[in-house]
Amino acid sequence: MKKNIALVALAGLIVALLTACGGSKDHNDADIAFAQQMVPHHEQAIVMADQALKTSKDPDVLAMAKQIKAAQGPEIKSMNAWLEKWDATGNDHGDMPGMDHSDTGMGMMSDDEMMSLGKMDGKKFDAQWLTLMIKHHRGAVVMAKTERADGKYPAAKKLAAAVIKGQEAEITTMRGLMGS
Repeated sequence: MKKNIALVALAGLIVALLTACGGSKDHNDADIAFAQQMVPHHEQAIVMADQALKTSKDPDVLAMAKQIKAAQGPEIKSMNAWLEKWDATGNDHGDMPGMDHSDTGMGMMSDDEMMSLGKMDGKKFDAQWLTLMIKHHRGAVVMAKTERADGKYPAAKKLAAAVIKGQEAEITTMRGLMGS
């Protein structure tokens, strides 16, 4: 009897260890990478949207900036919650002010681009903001397509699909604003 109890306890310990090692994970490395990269990407888009809200006088640019903030703020919260759940918050994913993430590509603006944009106003600001935001959105679409192809976590894949649909539509709108 003691031997059976010991075997059951040992089996339980083995199952617990395998689970801790990822034997039954509901997510994969692609999901973690997506969230860790998309959080600072979205945070930068919100900073850019705030710049537009503070600087632009164009009602269409202002509406786009509000739309971007409204969509991306809640997405950041969701992704941060996943990272917390996955115990994957130990890296820098945008929490350091002034950190230049442009070397990661994917449409991230350099510190120089952000500072230059901050010094502009009027139609020059609007044109540059739209140009940079289109580049930024294209990067997000690339990351989201990678998540759709390689990710495992259903909620992350669903968010990626929403990012693709929403940001491709916004790119189309912003291109139209540039032509007007």
